[in-house]
Amino acid sequence: MSVRVGLLQLRVDDSETVADRKQRVVRLVSSVLSGQAHGLTRVGDVDATQSLDVLVLPELWTVGAHNSAMMLAHPEPLDGELIAGLSELARSSQTWIYAGSFPELDGSQRFNTTVVINSEGLVVGKYRKIHLFGFDSGEAAVLTAGPELLVMDSPLGATGSATCYDLRFPELFRGLLELGAESFVIPSGWPTARIDHWRTLVKARSIENLAWTLACNQVGEQAGVELGGASLVIDPWGQVIAEAPADEECLLLAEVDLSLVTRSRDAFPALKDRKL
Repeated sequence: MSVRVGLLQLRVDDSETVADRKQRVVRLVSSVLSGQAHGLTRVGDVDATQSLDVLVLPELWTVGAHNSAMMLAHPEPLDGELIAGLSELARSSQTWIYAGSFPELDGSQRFNTTVVINSEGLVVGKYRKIHLFGFDSGEAAVLTAGPELLVMDSPLGATGSATCYDLRFPELFRGLLELGAESFVIPSGWPTARIDHWRTLVKARSIENLAWTLACNQVGEQAGVELGGASLVIDPWGQVIAEAPADEECLLLAEVDLSLVTRSRDAFPALKDRKL
């Protein structure tokens, strides 16, 4: 079974207001899902006018993944207007949207929460980021770590969620594998300074778990941090199926062959040899 996916690598700059960015991105998502994507560079050997099965957005795109002051100032209600608008676009286009993550306020606690919307326009999954970046500053100083893993059925099979810095912790992905994951979706805000780590780690998570990985990054500058782009679609063998440029807002397109998960795990059954 082949699944058509799009990763919307957004430009997220401090120079754009949160309100303006929300409006712009909703228009952009609408354009992408209608097969138009006017003015947006398309990357990947896939016909962009055909409908998508899954669209992925990056981490904390409303406020910027490295701007902790904005995370505090602009919490996103998950039952609010923005998520409702994205849900309607998912329903009308019959597309699953991994809507990226948002600064969620729940009582007195704040989380970095990924929202998953199905093709009926229903919010069917939420993942609160477990590994918060900042070494006791930045995100780690203002947000609370999530308590649990998320694996759910989607057009990508059993799909595990992770967010950006989670990528550095292979045990999280082993946990997702043990819950049945066949693919990983990773909204991110990875900086240019460590973009070589990004490519290596995304490939490694696919190779060691024999799973598809969709890793959606962003570009722009936030709180003096330059974001590195290079969103990736990696197959279970660790092959790069599609990669976005390092410095451009764009739509990365690919086709995901779900049968490759079973075929690769049968051909190279390393997972059966695990001892720990």
